[in-house]
Amino acid sequence: MPSVKLKHHSPPDTISSSSSSDSVRLLSRETLRISASLASPPDDDLPLISPPSPDSQFLHSTLRLICCEEIDGRRFKYVAESDGSGRFKKNSVRSISLESPQTPFDEVGSFLRSYVVPEGFPGSVNESYVPYMTWRALKHFFGGAMGVFTTQTLLNSVGASRNSSASAAVAINWILKDGAGRVGKMLFARQGKKFDYDLKQLRFAGDLLMELGAGVELATAAVPHLFLPLACAANVVKNVAAVTSTSTRTPIYKAFAKGENIGDVTAKGECVGNIADLMGTGFSILISKRNPSLVTTFGLLSCGYLMSSYQEVRSVVLHTLNRARFTVAVDSFIKTGRVPSLQEGNIQEKIFTFPWVDDRPVMLGARFKDAFQDPSTYLAVKPFFDKERYMVTYSPTKGKVYALLKNQANSDDILKAAFHAHVLLHFMNQSKDGIPKLVEQSDPAFAPTEYELESRIAESCEMVSTSYGIFKSRAAEQGWRMSESLLNPGRARLCHMNEGE
Repeated sequence: MPSVKLKHHSPPDTISSSSSSDSVRLLSRETLRISASLASPPDDDLPLISPPSPDSQFLHSTLRLICCEEIDGRRFKYVAESDGSGRFKKNSVRSISLESPQTPFDEVGSFLRSYVVPEGFPGSVNESYVPYMTWRALKHFFGGAMGVFTTQTLLNSVGASRNSSASAAVAINWILKDGAGRVGKMLFARQGKKFDYDLKQLRFAGDLLMELGAGVELATAAVPHLFLPLACAANVVKNVAAVTSTSTRTPIYKAFAKGENIGDVTAKGECVGNIADLMGTGFSILISKRNPSLVTTFGLLSCGYLMSSYQEVRSVVLHTLNRARFTVAVDSFIKTGRVPSLQEGNIQEKIFTFPWVDDRPVMLGARFKDAFQDPSTYLAVKPFFDKERYMVTYSPTKGKVYALLKNQANSDDILKAAFHAHVLLHFMNQSKDGIPKLVEQSDPAFAPTEYELESRIAESCEMVSTSYGIFKSRAAEQGWRMSESLLNPGRARLCHMNEGE
């Protein structure tokens, strides 16, 4: 602009005023940029992108698109800040939601659907599911209403007067106790597919909760004035255990059945349980006549119950690979070159774990913001997986391997990603062996450099390319079903998006 004005012989004061105006405009834009930077929320998840403004291109000129992610139908764009030389700044990754915020009505509807319909509904069930559940809900409505009157009748039959206020209070307390148990059963049912993924772990955890509930019930004898809250808490815990037992029973019986006889296997299994329950009841009646110590008797019976429960779930031989059995199989393959048999893999499976605790060294289907803190690490790792439908990386600060899935990933890609993640974890653990034991392995001073991480990933890619097919064939020879796996990957998927979007 000044050169044009000079060509037309503009007066000096005109040139000066024009330069001053440009300086003021530049200063105001810088002020806006700094203010926007200071006003941005510190959390990783930012609100919805605001509509483009005349200065938006200038304000975000230092932010560059890294990748995009989709989770439960919602998409996020990850951007990072670059310096003047074009390099990315460390810890500058920020996520921006590309979807409009849900209305309160939609949030409530999504919350309720997570409790009453299976994941993937309606595609995950056939068309008879809705009428069946509609009539089932109506049946339980009438059953619940009828239960109030039957409870009052039973209490009256054992000596409580119909007109007594104490009788009414006892009936109400009893009904509230049962109602609290049903609420607990409903809340825990949201675990959904975890009953399929971690069947044995949840089954044993449910039995632990059953004994905990029994212990709380016994505590009501010591503090009878707290009967209602303690009884409600005990019933909630015991109903959660009942949901776990019911949800895991059918898959276990399915593992025993050969052919279409699962109904017969289930019926006979329940009959055996009822016979043993009646025998245990008779045994306890005989013991109670001798007035034994309540605490001692409960402790001994609980130990026998939990020991039997642990051996019960260990004896089940399942043909599918969940995370625990997959870890056993891959670790054995990496160290010895062989895949354990069905019996070996199931016996070595870790039972005493809680599936809802994410303390595993391998995170499958992780979110981008959990796997990558620095954009340069992502850009360095990305070329290794351009031809794959997944990518893996290692976080030295968290000591975990993260496997990120792309939106085209199928079941075999998920299996391969999990295999690759365990291979990378093996290489990273080998590199840690040289670290002194007195030094924390999460110490940043001993964290692998970007070059070391690239070399480890390159080694893992080479090993996976030559050994993954061998692993699958040897696992199939041992009887493992490689066509279906229960690895429970996260729902986040990397998706492609152009800069303009």
